[in-house]
Amino acid sequence: MAAAVILGTFAFAISAYAQSDPLPSWNDTGPKSAIVSFVERVTKQGSPEFVPEPERIAVFDNDGTLWVEHPMYTQLAFALDRVKILAPQHPEWQNVQPFKAVLDGDMETLAASGEKGLLELIMVTHAGMTTSDFEKVVTDWLSTARDPKFKRPYTELVYQPMVELLSYLRANGFKTFIVSGGGVEFMRPWTEKVYGVPPEQVLGSSIKTQFKMQDDTPTLYRLPEVNFIDDKAGKPVGINQEIGRRPIAAFGNSDGDLEMLQWTTMAGAPARLGVLIHHTDEEREYAYDRKSEFGRLDKALDAAAITGWTVVDMKADWKKIFKD
Repeated sequence: MAAAVILGTFAFAISAYAQSDPLPSWNDTGPKSAIVSFVERVTKQGSPEFVPEPERIAVFDNDGTLWVEHPMYTQLAFALDRVKILAPQHPEWQNVQPFKAVLDGDMETLAASGEKGLLELIMVTHAGMTTSDFEKVVTDWLSTARDPKFKRPYTELVYQPMVELLSYLRANGFKTFIVSGGGVEFMRPWTEKVYGVPPEQVLGSSIKTQFKMQDDTPTLYRLPEVNFIDDKAGKPVGINQEIGRRPIAAFGNSDGDLEMLQWTTMAGAPARLGVLIHHTDEEREYAYDRKSEFGRLDKALDAAAITGWTVVDMKADWKKIFKD
């Protein structure tokens, strides 16, 4: 009888722990401990590192930090599909790069076109319509497009451990922002549903828009001109302009996030947290870092060893990658 009581109590304790664990998809390794310890220190009244709630700002990169970015950025996959849809209206694309490369499926030539070629694709496929029309195009595409490896909608290929982390931070008085090199209006239609991050807390690259009256209706029309690139050194600039507070926690996965993590963590007291997601799991997702064309993690990985940023090894530190 006594043994049964002890076993029952032990089982109850395990169950209670599982229910109280705010990060159940994380293994009990160093990164999880570092995150929980940080949150406890900055939220505990009387702690020397206590941070008032309005100052609890956490910023997250999107591609490769919150959802998949291989074999290519999701927004690039969207742009390639847009080229194919729009091609009948542009017969000249059959002989003009980088559009010809897209239509021929020549990814090597497309990659060789570099940032200039990819930017041209984005400008042509994302402009020439109102912001409302673009939102519908994005929403419709996401509802039907499937990732080539996992055969699932892209919005299902978000990292479950990071979704839990977003919720955990918000439950502890943090305001969570997405700060991405991706297009801000590509992300805003779905981030609240998928991540719990409302559109006004999404920062990203943008093209210029122009106010127009269209059939007596006020609209914003998207122009094929760059407005702001929210990547690398642009991230701290965007954070300062749009948020107006220096974050106390930043999460990224690539060299494109280096300056954001520096801006966040190299500011002295109070406590600061920098986290890099390292893609190490080729079975459950992908393994890449220093030589990758998408999401290269090289300089930032070296910086982590010097600055003390937490590096999350996806294979070792996460129980699962995606939601079942």
